[in-house]
Amino acid sequence: MQKIKLFVVALGALFALPALAEDPAVTQHKEDIHAIPASAHTVTSNVSLVSDYLYRGISQTGQKPAIQGGFDYAHSSGFYAGVWGSSISWISDTYTATAGASGANNAGVELDTYLGFKHSFATDFIYDVGYLRYNYPGSYAPGATRADTDEIYGLVGYKWITAKYSYSLGDTFGVPDARGTDYIDLSANYPLPDTGITLGVHVGKQKYRGSSAAYVAAGGPSASYTDYKVSVTKDFSGFVLGLTYSNTNANGGAGQFYNVLGKDLGRDTLILSLSRSF
Repeated sequence: MQKIKLFVVALGALFALPALAEDPAVTQHKEDIHAIPASAHTVTSNVSLVSDYLYRGISQTGQKPAIQGGFDYAHSSGFYAGVWGSSISWISDTYTATAGASGANNAGVELDTYLGFKHSFATDFIYDVGYLRYNYPGSYAPGATRADTDEIYGLVGYKWITAKYSYSLGDTFGVPDARGTDYIDLSANYPLPDTGITLGVHVGKQKYRGSSAAYVAAGGPSASYTDYKVSVTKDFSGFVLGLTYSNTNANGGAGQFYNVLGKDLGRDTLILSLSRSF
């Protein structure tokens, strides 16, 4: 109950912030596409409150609220770089076979760093290629595989439709020997004219490769899964309120998708979010 009260207070504080500009570009997640800037150098920041932090359909906070935010630099040439962070609990909550006990690994923050290059081509087409490092600072049991992960990615988009491919370069989210693990993402975000409302749909496929697949599937038949999402957001003079429904076919008993607190991290859920960019 106390955590719910704190979340409500945080929402109230965020709404109390002064509006600095009309209709800013909003960064809602580390995987969103940022607008190509008109000036040579652009620095922006963003902050979000979410009722549950989902990544690729899997809860990172044990189905509890999270606070998130980041900073982005962009150059008119198409180069960009940034940092983004979120509170998490999945490393501390999830049983780790290597450690032999829950809580042996402890990390409460995800801190991502990334850089890349994006530009438009032809008419209404864009491309985006880059590198993303997921950092999970914390304490790990001797012999445990750290959750830190390196990915490279490529994206092609047409108007409001995008297709993205992400490829892991090594250990993946605590799964050892996972080089080649990949994620395919198809998304569409359609802004309704003159309303500030954007409708979104998404489907993604997470595929674990090689010996890592057997590691993750130790508690179930499959390490790979598909996630689905539909969303609606509304821009209120720079504050973006969102409602998202997400579901997966991840097996609740398969390793990292089910924690020792008895929560199925890939179950269907509704997410409420509030974002602001500056």
